[in-house]
Amino acid sequence: MKKIIIIAEAGVNHNGSIDLAKKLIDVAVQAGVDYVKFQTFKTELAVSKNTKKAEYQKQTTNAEESQFDMIKKLELDKKAHIELIDYCNKKNIKFISSPFDLESIDLLYELNIPLYKIPSGEITNYPYLKKIAEKKLPVIMSTGMANMREIGDAFDVLLENGLQKTQITILHTNTEYPTPIQDVNLKAMLTIKKEFDVEVGYSDHTNGIEVDIAAAALGARVIEKHFTLDKTMKGPDHKASLEPKELIAMVKAIRNIEVALGSGIKKASPSETKNIPIARKSIVAKQNIKKGTIFSKENITVKRPGTGISPMRWNDILGQQAIKDFNKDDLIII
Repeated sequence: MKKIIIIAEAGVNHNGSIDLAKKLIDVAVQAGVDYVKFQTFKTELAVSKNTKKAEYQKQTTNAEESQFDMIKKLELDKKAHIELIDYCNKKNIKFISSPFDLESIDLLYELNIPLYKIPSGEITNYPYLKKIAEKKLPVIMSTGMANMREIGDAFDVLLENGLQKTQITILHTNTEYPTPIQDVNLKAMLTIKKEFDVEVGYSDHTNGIEVDIAAAALGARVIEKHFTLDKTMKGPDHKASLEPKELIAMVKAIRNIEVALGSGIKKASPSETKNIPIARKSIVAKQNIKKGTIFSKENITVKRPGTGISPMRWNDILGQQAIKDFNKDDLIII
């Protein structure tokens, strides 16, 4: 069985600080995730100066500040990327990032990032999708705000420009921070899998870890979750992120679910095999039986332990002669 890939989304929760970004990497290492993910963008190429903030951003940052000004403070330049990648290598964790503009796609390629994570907002960005596909690296694509037609259109762009289906993983997600439970619609992940015949997963913005665990049980191959050092910090995504102890608990729960899903072959497990003779039953004497007596419903019954003849052979035993004397509760033998 393939291992579930867990991505800890640091995103912009570093607040523009390399030191804070490194602390986030340390938390991701402690939690045991597979990847720690940041965001790569040049603000001037990704956001127009008159772009309004989302409502959740207004609630967690200065409502009078423009989205451009907010994003600009969270930008990581090439030097910062190299420093964080080196730090991840020293800590033995994989660094990935979501690009938000065409130049950032090239930067990540230049830095030998092993895959592209397409954020939900870029799923209708044809030039962006085409450029990523032409790099021919594996892609994980989030689908927040998208319907099936839009997902299909993006999927086709990736296939038409150099990617194989086996290189694409599609994540169901909801782009509200935090996502209301009633809007999660986790079964849509299975709809995507059936429609496009690819690996699927879930990028979560709910409070808590329950939905991530459910996604693992439903067969998600990738699970992504925002995390922070402190939910009360200023910044657009802290409030909808896990704190370190929660991230650790989520990873542990997913790994347990991963093991619990098993092989799908129904048989007695090693741990329960020893209980078969204790919990099952056998055919026994209901009363004292003399040798030669015919077994009938009146003189035999079924009781524990399960070390004798299985009750599934009941009809075989009825009508046979006792080959010896049996005391009450003796296991019947023939």
